[in-house]
Amino acid sequence: MEKNSSPTKKPQKHRPRAYDNALVRFYKPFSYAERRKAAEKAGFNVFQFPAEMLLVDLLSDSGTTTLTNEQMAEMFLGDEAYGTNAGYPKLVAQFEKTFGLKKGGFEFFLFHQGRAAEHALFSQLGKLVRSAVIPSNGHFDTTRANIEANSMGACNLFSKKLAGKTYSPFKGDMDTDALASVLKKEGAHTPLVYTTITNNTGGGQPVSLENLRRVRALCTKYKKPFFLDACRFAENAWFIKQREKKHRTASIQKIVHEMFALCDGFTISLKKDGLSNMGGALVIKKGSLFMKQFPSLVNALRDHQILTEGHPTYGGLTGRDIMVLVKGLETVVKEEYLANRVSQVETFGAYLAELGVPVLTPFGGHAVYIDVDEFFKGTKMRREDFGGVALTAELLSYGVRLCELGAFAFGYYDKKTKKEVLPEKNFVRCAVPRNKYEIEDLLYAADCIKELYDNRKKLPRAVPVYGRDLSLRHFKARFELVPLS
Repeated sequence: MEKNSSPTKKPQKHRPRAYDNALVRFYKPFSYAERRKAAEKAGFNVFQFPAEMLLVDLLSDSGTTTLTNEQMAEMFLGDEAYGTNAGYPKLVAQFEKTFGLKKGGFEFFLFHQGRAAEHALFSQLGKLVRSAVIPSNGHFDTTRANIEANSMGACNLFSKKLAGKTYSPFKGDMDTDALASVLKKEGAHTPLVYTTITNNTGGGQPVSLENLRRVRALCTKYKKPFFLDACRFAENAWFIKQREKKHRTASIQKIVHEMFALCDGFTISLKKDGLSNMGGALVIKKGSLFMKQFPSLVNALRDHQILTEGHPTYGGLTGRDIMVLVKGLETVVKEEYLANRVSQVETFGAYLAELGVPVLTPFGGHAVYIDVDEFFKGTKMRREDFGGVALTAELLSYGVRLCELGAFAFGYYDKKTKKEVLPEKNFVRCAVPRNKYEIEDLLYAADCIKELYDNRKKLPRAVPVYGRDLSLRHFKARFELVPLS
């Protein structure tokens, strides 16, 4: 054997995780019957089910990240001063580094989470514009609710490729033809254009850098500000590197900088790709078109922040939270982290597909989406029977929690016609928390889903007994499970 040569040049079938376990927590033992009773008590609403009874919790990837040793250590350095704590300038500097922002070239508004940042933006914007339309590649539930609560319309312009079953690397793209039409017809009523990266409502699908540039070009043409909903910006950058040929040799950091060079500002839930359990922000670039068109907004936003979150330099967060964020934003753009993160989701999704469960492909970076319409194809289940809710309700007894993001979550009940208005997309989301589970945990969840898929003709419909006509109803509603007739 040659000196320093390997005994085999074949790649290994399996590879180790990018991390090891520094802390574990054992589950409390609960039976199927005990979980079933708890699910009934919760009105079969997954948000109301006690987390301690779960084995695999895929309800959300928001704020559920397991912190690293480095982040835990940074917590001890947290400064709890009321004004200009020691961590705040470090966080601002990390924002500059991670997102490629010009030093001193942006207004920074810190919040306790992303929806608070969205609420600040749209509540203050709503005071300046009326009957507005805000187009997006796909508004998420609370984003849409914040827009509509302020007398504006949320317009989803999903890529046409999202509806197809053939492979397309960037199904999260915005339909730019549709955007051009909206801006041409509704331009006077469009205060900004909003792109979500990755597209959560559209199945966690990534957005190409090419599409972001086309959207930016249309915004420039029609003189409209361009904002990003940047919750999963690093995962989106990973897919750009993997799937857009011209960017395969670029670093994740460089791709992120190119993405954010295109926008006037962004909102972000730092509970996702901030790798934190708490935090959110609104960033507006100084000298941007948005600042020029709404010069009074910065002061209004600062007042809102002070009234709702406290001093601007802590923005509803503890000094410990801020230090965790600094380290999280440094870690999230590392390729070894992203490779492990995305491959775990892909392995989970591939196993579900292998079992025959209809899932949206290609897989996104944070979740696997079950196609509810395909899941119940050939059964008596109708969309208005809320089969996705029934699926998530039944899984609670197995100790598995998923989230319905379809007919119930994104639909609404029309009180005048007394009928359900159903959305374009109908998914159940399996959102994978960052750095929390091993693949065996996810494969167990997949086996449980498979068991219900095999018995899908026997699954009941979910009948809302409370909250059907409420806003954000999926957080509040209660259900009964009734056999299909």
